[in-house]
Amino acid sequence: MPAKYFICSDGRSILIKDCLTSCQMKQRCMFLPTLRAVAKSLDRGLSEPTVTELIAGTREIYLKKTVDYAVNPQDVLYALHGSALHTINENHTEGNMLTEIRLKDDITSGKFDLYGEILDQDTGVLGDIKVTSSYKIMKALGKYKVNVPTSEVYKTGLKKGEPKYKKEWRDDGVKGIIDWAIQLNYYRILLEQQGLAVNKIVIQAMCRDNSLRIANERGIDQAIYLISVNRISNRWIIRYMQHKATALQQALHSGNMPSICTAKERWHNRKCLDYCQVSEHCSYGKKLKNNAIKLLKVVS
Repeated sequence: MPAKYFICSDGRSILIKDCLTSCQMKQRCMFLPTLRAVAKSLDRGLSEPTVTELIAGTREIYLKKTVDYAVNPQDVLYALHGSALHTINENHTEGNMLTEIRLKDDITSGKFDLYGEILDQDTGVLGDIKVTSSYKIMKALGKYKVNVPTSEVYKTGLKKGEPKYKKEWRDDGVKGIIDWAIQLNYYRILLEQQGLAVNKIVIQAMCRDNSLRIANERGIDQAIYLISVNRISNRWIIRYMQHKATALQQALHSGNMPSICTAKERWHNRKCLDYCQVSEHCSYGKKLKNNAIKLLKVVS
């Protein structure tokens, strides 16, 4: 089920439908049309698990489908950024292109962003639009810093006589795009099942904080980057998605809580602490947050 409540600026929760009817505060936290758009983005009206859902932790998706949870509208505005960019592209797909079509098979369904002659003369390009952070783009590009000697030495201080170094960026690191690669390779499989050849897979990643200093510090100095995605074995992808779909279906049928999300799915607990919308309904998420609160009290 989609989110049922909005969290107001004073911390109280309100039914989304009641919020859209009449605000419980003296003034809305944002324009009513914006709130309506946020509410619509939270409910896609799909019953079967989608490709993007199956990539997430099974426990997280199980809870999103079984409990009434709350979201802060301020925290989910990023979804509107992506939707707006998709709409802009969708309105300019004249010619040999397909856009925003949902395909499905016996395992799941997925809606690809763009397919066709979208990048060069190749008519078999699968394109995906991401609006994301400079940190995510830095990882996706395989960027990292190394110390490079400057041929100078420190002339004073504790490091006197020691060589000086400067930081330089390298782009040949491991590309952190496994979730994106799984998602787009399954879209590729869905397209190929329809008889459409996919010759290239390319992500157009827009940096939502590209004008900030933090982006420049991460080596991100463009608004948009094109990131190529390699093909992954059909056999592996299908087995992976079938496993995730079966685990979710069994949990929903039995009513038994799935196992804790993997460390990768939890972003090594960072997602549980700050980004998971259903962490308040998860014993592991609640424990992490309680421990964090206790630690803050000790430090303060």
